Amino acid sequence: MGNRDSERLGKFYWEQVAEIARLLEKRVKQSNSIDIDKYLRICEELGQEPDPDKMPLEISDFPSEVQVAFFIFGFLEDVWEGASGTYLGKVWANLEYLFTLYKVEEPKTVLCIMKMYEGIIVEEKSKKAEKKRKADERRSAGGGKNFTHNVKG
Repeated sequence: MGNRDSERLGKFYWEQVAEIARLLEKRVKQSNSIDIDKYLRICEELGQEPDPDKMPLEISDFPSEVQVAFFIFGFLEDVWEGASGTYLGKVWANLEYLFTLYKVEEPKTVLCIMKMYEGIIVEEKSKKAEKKRKADERRSAGGGKNFTHNVKG
């Protein structure tokens, strides 16, 4: 019987992790969009009921461990590849110092969340860079010539 309980708790834990990952992805994809105040004003002006699924996420929407992860993550230095300008992630060298300084109670959990968040950010920035590169290729493949046609009739 004890085995069933631990299996059930394990399943619950992984469901929570999956939900946090989903929310982190949503937050990263919304990073350049409007904030919640603007969203609510737009809904009010359009006479629409706000949709919780479309509503921008606030940091306070996340569990406290995720909020701590965002806080510490913000202190870490970004790493960019010089020639291409590709975002590579964060420098993790000062992490233990930051955990100690801010007395992080669950460093393993916070680190796991931070690495998950970093992976999502790197993937999203990589997708955007690839999309931009392909658009630039399409533009340059045309030889830079813009043709316009005057149709009279």
